[in-house]
Amino acid sequence: MNKNIIRNTENPLLKPSDVVPSSKEFQVIGIFNCGVVRCLDETILLCRIAETVIHPEDENKVSIPVVVNKDGRDYFETVSLDKTKETAWDFSDSRQIILKGNALKIIYLTSLSHFRIARSKDGVHFELDQKPTIMPNNKEEQWGIEDPRITPLGDRFYITYTAVSPNGAAVSLIETKDFTSFQRHGIIFLPENKDTAIFPGKINGTYYCMNRPVPAVIGSPDIWLSRSVDLIHWGRHTHLCGVSSTGWENGRIGGGAVPILTDKGWLVIYHAADKRNRYCLGVMLLAADAPEVILAKSKEPLVEPLVDYEINGFFGNVVFTCGCLLDGSTVIIYYGAADDSICRIDIELEVIYEHLEISFPE
Repeated sequence: MNKNIIRNTENPLLKPSDVVPSSKEFQVIGIFNCGVVRCLDETILLCRIAETVIHPEDENKVSIPVVVNKDGRDYFETVSLDKTKETAWDFSDSRQIILKGNALKIIYLTSLSHFRIARSKDGVHFELDQKPTIMPNNKEEQWGIEDPRITPLGDRFYITYTAVSPNGAAVSLIETKDFTSFQRHGIIFLPENKDTAIFPGKINGTYYCMNRPVPAVIGSPDIWLSRSVDLIHWGRHTHLCGVSSTGWENGRIGGGAVPILTDKGWLVIYHAADKRNRYCLGVMLLAADAPEVILAKSKEPLVEPLVDYEINGFFGNVVFTCGCLLDGSTVIIYYGAADDSICRIDIELEVIYEHLEISFPE
């Protein structure tokens, strides 16, 4: 374990037992994959809360929470399934129910996620809201909302996230000024797309974002760059970085935290998974005035699941980030561990630069 990559001694900072369920019928199975921003004198985490219906005693029965619309209002509804009758479905993955023999065909997600704010003065000890901050709606989020990233621009904060419904996983955008009221802008990237993070500032007069489309036939789940003049309409798409043929990046690769501008370029903490679904974090350095140019990139993981709370959990062997902060010369990464808790790692910029320089010598 790299002694220069400092896991906070209070980890996990937030865990399922800290969360009050949004319904008496639900149990919380995860608080993870949070966006982060500094606002006034606080560190604000926008946390993904995953809930499922309290399990029936019969192990052959499964209950799935979804959002439905009745009489113009959104409600939770439970879909009950019998494993002995649904013989064409695979129930082995704790996260989802799939068609047997086809991992790309998801029948249902096993949980429903919403967003909830946690606040801290010191960035370690957080006070979590008792009630949901943003709930999914029926129109395009029937299966939940996931993995928020927060980009500050002027006096506003722009939240990109995955909106999941039976029609697919799309990317939606929400705008806020105070984390009290929120304006929904709807879908900005069609299914299937995830892992969208907007750069915090225009580059040569244009907004940039990373996103991760998932081709079904040709290609692989890779990181792309897109451009916009208004944050709503995106085009001029460019492939940035793809999976490797072997090793820790041979399954999928996607954007992680919102990029940070340093004196060496844009610092991007990203995630990758191998074909065994072991998730690690890597780092890229992109040119400040041309983020489509990769100046350096991890050859080996910067952060990988090594300790118990990262190896064991709802879905083990996972470290996954949606947000980090630069505090002086320290990069603070808030990350989801094993898809059930929120943790923190501190890494000095020089350690990150050395990691890149060792991997990619001039």
